[in-house]
Amino acid sequence: MSKADIVKEWIFLADSDLNSAVFLKGMFPVPIEIICYHCQQCAEKYLKAFLAFNDELIIKTHDLTILNKMCNKINAGFSSIEEQCLRLTDYSTNVRYPTSLDINENDMNLAIIDATKIKIFINNLINN
Repeated sequence: MSKADIVKEWIFLADSDLNSAVFLKGMFPVPIEIICYHCQQCAEKYLKAFLAFNDELIIKTHDLTILNKMCNKINAGFSSIEEQCLRLTDYSTNVRYPTSLDINENDMNLAIIDATKIKIFINNLINN
């Protein structure tokens, strides 16, 4: 598989996660934890797409702060999405178990905004 194909696959999967999060907002009751999880997954896959785009090793981690630091070594602009990465990181696995985080609809809406900001930021870098 070519580098371009790998990057496209990461982006396709990331977009699928974000599209799922937005779609799930229409459910009743709204699955807040699952939506936040998909937002974290979207951001993780976009960060990994950027690393793949730059021929960097993609490590197995769900910690967006680690991935963001790796990307920041390539492009210092990643400091502008550090806060979004920090907020979304907790949604990787913590929301998938009975001792989940105490999150609400406002957190969910912010997670969608954060994932979208990360998506736009990285798409702009990859497409330019």
